[in-house]
Amino acid sequence: MVAYLAGHGIAGLSLRPLARSLGHSTYVLTHHFATKDDLVAAVLDHLDRRQRERLRAFHAKAGDRPLGEVIRASWRWHLDEDLPLVRLLHEIEGLAAAGRLRGPSVSRMLADRAAFVAGVLASHGVPAEVAERNATFLNAAYAGLQTDYLTTGDRERVEAALEQLIALAEAWTRPHPGPTPPPP
Repeated sequence: MVAYLAGHGIAGLSLRPLARSLGHSTYVLTHHFATKDDLVAAVLDHLDRRQRERLRAFHAKAGDRPLGEVIRASWRWHLDEDLPLVRLLHEIEGLAAAGRLRGPSVSRMLADRAAFVAGVLASHGVPAEVAERNATFLNAAYAGLQTDYLTTGDRERVEAALEQLIALAEAWTRPHPGPTPPPP
């Protein structure tokens, strides 16, 4: 189902062709997904679960990785392996922002993503009180870079900007010296 939606989009989704591509009747789909929003929620859950599993496996292979390695690995997965899924995700987010999708699935997914990234930042030494705010900023900037690449195809320029974002994110993980004590 996700592969079909990645190839055909969701804005003009009709259940009949989707059901046919899956080898099921429309009734089977409507039994499992009462509304288009329910179907979108299932797709978002799948995409979110896939990303989290990849990141967990990435950390498990070699222990703690520098934050920049995590961001670069995620970028490579998205652009080299999952580009149609990235397009689908941005389409879903755009439809939700335009008010064309109802229900809490997109806002819940964004909040869950921010919480997950905040946990990653905290595991890299970012104080908990700023990790959520920084995770929201990091997610928004990362998504904006993806949108720029999807729109322009200018990978070199966009990845140079990604390196700037990584440098900023890694600066959050370095200890900052406290105030210098006055001389004796």
